[in-house]
Amino acid sequence: MASDRKIEVIEKALQHSYTYDEYKELIKNLLAEGKSTGHVQTEDLYNYSVLNERRMKRWDKTVTIDKAIIEKATQAKLNITWLVITEGWCGDAAHALPIIHKIAALNPGIELRLVLRDDNEDLMHLFLTNGAKSIPKLISYATDSKEVLATWGPRPSEATQLVEAYKAEHGSLDPVFKQELQMWYNRNKGKNIAEDLAKLI
Repeated sequence: MASDRKIEVIEKALQHSYTYDEYKELIKNLLAEGKSTGHVQTEDLYNYSVLNERRMKRWDKTVTIDKAIIEKATQAKLNITWLVITEGWCGDAAHALPIIHKIAALNPGIELRLVLRDDNEDLMHLFLTNGAKSIPKLISYATDSKEVLATWGPRPSEATQLVEAYKAEHGSLDPVFKQELQMWYNRNKGKNIAEDLAKLI
């Protein structure tokens, strides 16, 4: 069982969480007001959010899940929550969330809930990546035993390797790499994300 403090933070976050459709509606309504999610509002974050809404709509329509993963997901006996920390301006989240949603929808034993990073500081600090508040972050949480079973994110395993290799050579991620990463996501079509998530089932 997770520590009492961790359980308390997770349960509190779940009380103020969104379904996938509620999250998309929230983003749509904020964009109509010229805003992004998050406590900081800038033109760049708004523009990223506009782009990401388009990405999510595209993936919702076009992404396909491998038959073996569909079979595994539909046959598994589960009672878990996938709690995802995200924000509308996050490019990695825009690519990942439609695939996370499609896989969660395959099994009634997976409940998908989304929370915003900036509204859930305590939760985010429990699930840092190398000390950073990187998103998206998926927490696989056992509903009955109140146990954190696994985490995933902020990027699929192959993209993480690309990021680490680029950082090792160049020191940091620049706009050139970020464009290359978006191209990788488009070429991969969600396959690596789905493969990673299948390991959580």
